[in-house]
Amino acid sequence: MATVRINDWTARQFGPSPWGNHSALTFSFVTTSAGAVANSDSNTALAIGDVVDLGELPAGLRLDDSLVVISDAFTAGTTAKLGFKYADGVDDVRVPQDDDYFGISLALDAAARLRNATANRPVTLAKPARLILTLAGAVLAEAGRAEIVITGELTGAK
Repeated sequence: MATVRINDWTARQFGPSPWGNHSALTFSFVTTSAGAVANSDSNTALAIGDVVDLGELPAGLRLDDSLVVISDAFTAGTTAKLGFKYADGVDDVRVPQDDDYFGISLALDAAARLRNATANRPVTLAKPARLILTLAGAVLAEAGRAEIVITGELTGAK
């Protein structure tokens, strides 16, 4: 039986190294007692279908994994999709925008640690994108808190 070795070891050289490009970007999603997003440009409670722009994902970031840490549960029945859209709103042929890239029907109504459970392959963002959370299941009517951690490798803009 033959052993076949892949020669491109440089493509993985930064993963375990503390001096490399492996990154963990953290975003907070916090709601007030009225169900509005804290520290945002709106004081209206979130409704089903509302999209929360959590922050920027830089161009050249290879999206490897996500973790949603819910430390203070949101309103009963609340679920969400987690994904990205490009900052300029224009799709890229190689890596299209995907509003549920990291998950669909994520249950936000109980304290938990939710890992990315999609079968999406890792992709590298062609241009700056926005991490977005799309609400479903219930209208938010109370305070809640989640930290979202996106891990990947900063490969540089191409």
